[in-house]
Amino acid sequence: MLIKRHLLLFILITVFIMYTSSSILSAKSIERERGVEKNMIVTSSGVINGIIDKKYGKYGAQFSKGMPTHSIPLAIKEYPKDTKTFAIIMEDKDAIPVVGFSWLHWSVANLTKDSLEENASIDAKDFIQGTNSWSSTLLPQPLDRYEAAKYGGPTPPDKPHNYEIHVFALDTTLDLHKGFYVNELYKAMDGHILAQYTLKAIYNN
Repeated sequence: MLIKRHLLLFILITVFIMYTSSSILSAKSIERERGVEKNMIVTSSGVINGIIDKKYGKYGAQFSKGMPTHSIPLAIKEYPKDTKTFAIIMEDKDAIPVVGFSWLHWSVANLTKDSLEENASIDAKDFIQGTNSWSSTLLPQPLDRYEAAKYGGPTPPDKPHNYEIHVFALDTTLDLHKGFYVNELYKAMDGHILAQYTLKAIYNN
């Protein structure tokens, strides 16, 4: 009788393990089918050996009311096949000791192609742009929300700063409009991110 109980217990455990393994494999198969397991990569010809070219920041030649506007080029590869659009957020956390918050340089939504040419922000034909930190009311003379709805390049005042360019592959088109705030972008992306990648680079002061 004891042997039968042990045998029954062994059979139940075996069935449970087989079922669980099958479920996990099925889930992974679905993820592979959706492309979630792919390692998305983002590169930029404007970043050489980890350094952002000077023309994309305060040492460049294109400005709007003191804000550098010559945007950096980007190339996105190995993204999930179900990707409908991309979103981009460029920020400078090294600005926190200087101004008290992470400086937002660029936010992009509904990008429908996997690359951006340099200075694409100036026309923004394939995407919409949110307002950046040059519109902050904490500044003495902030830009208008829509004036700041474009790329605002690096302007580190104290030392070389580390910049992060976050790129998100999304399964939808976001209901956003020009001049959106970055918190609105994060809320809209919630539940729609298939993959993401952060490109890190330094801009010298």
